[in-house]
Amino acid sequence: MLRLRIQVTCWPRYALVLTDTPDPACTTCEGGGGIKHDYGDHNGEYAGTDWEPCTCWNEQRRWLLLPLPHRPRWLRRGFHSWGPSGYSDEPPF
Repeated sequence: MLRLRIQVTCWPRYALVLTDTPDPACTTCEGGGGIKHDYGDHNGEYAGTDWEPCTCWNEQRRWLLLPLPHRPRWLRRGFHSWGPSGYSDEPPF
């Protein structure tokens, strides 16, 4: 059974996609979509966490709903309405 949701993706271009979600009743991952495994280095210190995806969902399963237009160039430049630093230096502070 598919549990679908709408997401915005920006790779390879901006679009709305329909994606599958993990099964909230899964007894293996308890709805998280995967299992975390902590591991240590040769001294026994924490070195990181591996994530093993669960079989209750496929994170690669997605369908394109609507391609979205690119943002205008003036929005991509980081235009700030409050000034060059992003904050006003006029009173009241």
